[in-house]
Amino acid sequence: MWDVTVIEDPAAAAASLDPMRLRLLAELAAGPASATMLAGKVGLARQKVNYHLRTLERHGLVELAGERRKGNVTERLMRATAASYVISPLALGAVQPDPARARDRLSARWLLSVAARLVRDVGTLIAGATKARKPLATYALDGEVRFASAADRAAFVEELTQGVGALIRKYHDGTAPGGREHRVVIALHPTVKGDPATRASRPAAGEPPAAEGTTAVQAAGAPEAPEVAEAAESSGSPEPPRAAEAP
Repeated sequence: MWDVTVIEDPAAAAASLDPMRLRLLAELAAGPASATMLAGKVGLARQKVNYHLRTLERHGLVELAGERRKGNVTERLMRATAASYVISPLALGAVQPDPARARDRLSARWLLSVAARLVRDVGTLIAGATKARKPLATYALDGEVRFASAADRAAFVEELTQGVGALIRKYHDGTAPGGREHRVVIALHPTVKGDPATRASRPAAGEPPAAEGTTAVQAAGAPEAPEVAEAAESSGSPEPPRAAEAP
């Protein structure tokens, strides 16, 4: 079972958003179970649970984990294919966000479009990685910083833009044989107040914030391995990255 996977098909997205199916997915993420076992937990008739399970299985959201005999009946034990799911903007078809429509580095809505494209692209790469059984190399950096003033924030953005732009100019090679373009995404936004995950990772008063970096190379990867850094919009060109902030 994957930790997280992306749903790209509109029908699968619609199936997953049914409240009862969401509850069944949560139960099956905790461990394999039969329709009979689930019926008692969710308060639904076994036949109706079977109907929902068949729908989820058809869309690849649950799978057969095994079978067991119970009297004269063979029960199918099902499990979720992932612990959590993300719906790709691809499921929205023509109305999915498109960062190319309005490029504005200081627009929170443009940042949202860039983030949606990140979900879409990485989801597509993961799907290709799994199918091709090739490694997919990605990189993500996540951290938190507290600014004393708006002026400090603006100075931070300027230095960050210059620094990343210099790195892009240093390493970008548009003519290297066998080279591959990589997308770099850098974002800055205010922390959501009351977020438990943010509070848990926040340093004590007086301590400098720690940026957590993670690299992941999956055993089953995409045709070629891109690197994705979470945080300005560049496709490997010398153009300076873009930082975005909430209005």
